[in-house]
Amino acid sequence: MMGEIVYFSSRSENTHRFVSRLGLPARRIPIGAGEGLDAASPYVLILPTYSGEGGKGAVPKQVIRFLNDAANRQHIRGVIAAGNSNFGATFGIAGDIISQKCQVPYLYRFELMGTDEDVANVRHGLERFWTRQPSKHR
Repeated sequence: MMGEIVYFSSRSENTHRFVSRLGLPARRIPIGAGEGLDAASPYVLILPTYSGEGGKGAVPKQVIRFLNDAANRQHIRGVIAAGNSNFGATFGIAGDIISQKCQVPYLYRFELMGTDEDVANVRHGLERFWTRQPSKHR
């Protein structure tokens, strides 16, 4: 049994396009400030990295709000981040930040909306990841 994907995509829709190409069940963290999402089961988070000085501001505010809810945070099992290689050392740093703060593995990083190879790697990697999770966490 696979867990689900929870993702955030800005108005650029790059992350949304990537997640859509995965063809796996996914739920989107709303862009609107007054809206929310409840994660009731284990999930892998996919998010974009915003540019920021030294990683400051790299995690979208909507994702911070989502993870500030203890019930949502308890179900995260891994993170995948998009980024722009033009950011240099901070490419995909949102994944590093979430991985450290939530104590979950950083599973993969891809550029912008990802390539076909990225889609195949993530799909295959998630299948392997979920089959290796202890049953109490599924």
